[in-house]
Formats: sequence, C-alpha cells, structure tokens
Amino acid sequence: MSKTLIHPAYFPSIATFAVIIQKDVIWEVHDNFQKQTYRNRCYVCTDQGKHMLNIPIRHLGVEHGRQKYNEVIPDNSYPWQKIHWKTLQTAYRTSPFFEFYEDDLEFIFEEEHSTLFDFNMKTIMAIGDCLGVQIPIQKTETFEKKPSQYADARFLVEAKQVLTMNMNPYPQVFGERHGFIPNLSILDLLFNEGTNALTYLKNQSLDFLNV
Repeated sequence: MSKTLIHPAYFPSIATFAVIIQKDVIWEVHDNFQKQTYRNRCYVCTDQGKHMLNIPIRHLGVEHGRQKYNEVIPDNSYPWQKIHWKTLQTAYRTSPFFEFYEDDLEFIFEEEHSTLFDFNMKTIMAIGDCLGVQIPIQKTETFEKKPSQYADARFLVEAKQVLTMNMNPYPQVFGERHGFIPNLSILDLLFNEGTNALTYLKNQSLDFLNV
C-alpha cells in the first residue's frame, strides 16, 4: 500500500484527520506557500456560525520571490495566538470535552514558534496525543508535481475546494442555532465528541480521495 501525501495544516479539517488516522501518510515539505489555504487557517463554530481562525504571515517582499512553505514565519507582532485561544474558549467552553483537553492544548498558544510548518506539525501531534494515536513523522525529500510513489491528497489543504463527502452529523455546541456544519477543524470534533472522536475518524468514508 502506497503512502498518502498531504500537507500539515493548522489543526486540520476532520476530512484531513480521517486520512491521517486511516492511511500511512507522508508530509509535503518542499512546496511553495500559497495564501487562502488550510496552511494558515482553520474553521471552527462560534455562536455566530462558521468562523475562521487565521494565522498572519510575515511577508518578505516581492524581491524574495515565492516563499517555501517550510520557511514561512508567523507574524507574532500580532497577538493571534492569544486571540485564537480566547475564541476557542468562548466557542467551546460549554462543549462536553473542552475542559478535558484544555490543558493538553493551551501550551500551543503560549509558545512562539519559528516556522508555520513546525507550528502546524505541533498542532497535529497534540491532537494525536489527545486521541491516543501515534502520528507519522516521515517527510518528503524533494518536491514532485505528480508524485510517482505516493497517493496525492495535497488537495485537502485547499480551503476553497468543496469536498464531495458524506459526514455523519454529531452534536455541536450551536447545532440548534446553525444546524450541523460538516468538516470543521478537528478541534470541533474533539471538543464535542471527546473519546468517541477516534472511532468517528476511523469510520469516516474517504471516498473524496477518489474523486
């Protein structure tokens, strides 16, 4: 069985995390950074509905050309980490499992991180710890536009791409107000489903990989 190639995203979507759980994944390291992707954003649900958490990026200027994803640095002159954590506290403090995982995740928002890539990997590893699973760490050594030895699931990082997928509804904090919102950040599933999140991910259909 070939490995599945994906990008490390910021607290990845449920679909992406289902791939991480069900497949043997390898991380794309050598691509160019692109704006408006899950590389530096994720979606959660607040009392206002679907809400984007965006990591500001330090831009180097046109003269430097395109930035490699693994060289991108978060702009820590803006208190984005504090704002993101406060948003999560406000949105999920009444969820069944927020307090259970709070101490396992808060440290991520208190440390400064040198690169976006490393920060995203840390968010994924932290979720793996919460779920009790070991996250693969193998990374690509070169960039291939059309990988010859891996199944290519890098499209999952495209925030504007709507996946054709069936996702079973689970109770969400503001479900009565906004209805079920599918494929949010893995944080939404974790805070609402807790120890059942792993079973949910294992049972999620990956038909969208074959589209």
